[in-house]
Amino acid sequence: MHARALQGYDAVALSGGGRSVVGLDVCDAVIQKASQRSSSSPDVAFITADFFTWAPPEPFHLIFDYTFFCALDPSLRPAWAARMEELLRPDGELITLMYLPQDQDSGPPYNTTVLDYEEVLKPLGFFIESIEDNDVAVEPRKGLEKIARWKKTASRGRNADMISDLPSDNL
Repeated sequence: MHARALQGYDAVALSGGGRSVVGLDVCDAVIQKASQRSSSSPDVAFITADFFTWAPPEPFHLIFDYTFFCALDPSLRPAWAARMEELLRPDGELITLMYLPQDQDSGPPYNTTVLDYEEVLKPLGFFIESIEDNDVAVEPRKGLEKIARWKKTASRGRNADMISDLPSDNL
């Protein structure tokens, strides 16, 4: 699943090779445009729905969050994390492309750090498997984006006391 489908490019890129992808967005115009772009990709479906209430037929193996987290009011972040846990299979993986602005007076996007993600995901049993700078970020965002792979532990709360190995300037 690709939360916040935007233009649809990522959903198309993630599809194929036996993988089916669902692109989700609350805006019908966004979904229409993404559907037009992906018309030659049979493994991609775009759905207009609310991320927080949509009921897919089964949990996903992988969810790709492209800057959705920073676009949400910070009060919704715990609900975002709980929803990610619901939507992922127990052995699933969450990939977050994190935009980490620090100079926003208001949002969206809202000021965001890696620690903000950790604070809502770790209590639900998620841990960072890998994290790196997004070297292909568009120019205005160079140095402000990271890509992280999150996995769920076998039981909720395991590794909850584990602190990130990241240098403090990345938090």
